[in-house]
Amino acid sequence: MSTQQQSHVIDGTKEVSVLLRPSTPGEVFRDRCERRIIHTKNLMSVVIDFGNGPWAEPDPLHSHPHEQTTYVASGDILFLCEGRQSVRMTAGDLYAIPPDVPHSIQLLSASARLVDSFNPIREDFLG
Repeated sequence: MSTQQQSHVIDGTKEVSVLLRPSTPGEVFRDRCERRIIHTKNLMSVVIDFGNGPWAEPDPLHSHPHEQTTYVASGDILFLCEGRQSVRMTAGDLYAIPPDVPHSIQLLSASARLVDSFNPIREDFLG
């Protein structure tokens, strides 16, 4: 997958990137789910549009060596984090996850939009 962003160099050293929607197609990564990625050297933001809910079960717990924040832009989800009580979240809510902490979500509504940010960037998303 390409990074799906337009980059512009300013003053020969500073790179500014722009990601336009809907002109930029997203990557489909499961049935009716799409993500758009923009990143710098150290920070990645990923807009994920889920259109395949509600889910009967949460995704399996997973972890990664990245710090993560997630903003729930629309929809309803259940946030699960190993060793903690699950939390129902709606539009406007945020969560933050330290590196290597197992976590997951369950989509409770028909659709949702999440905005994830990662530090360092998720090289595995750039394929």
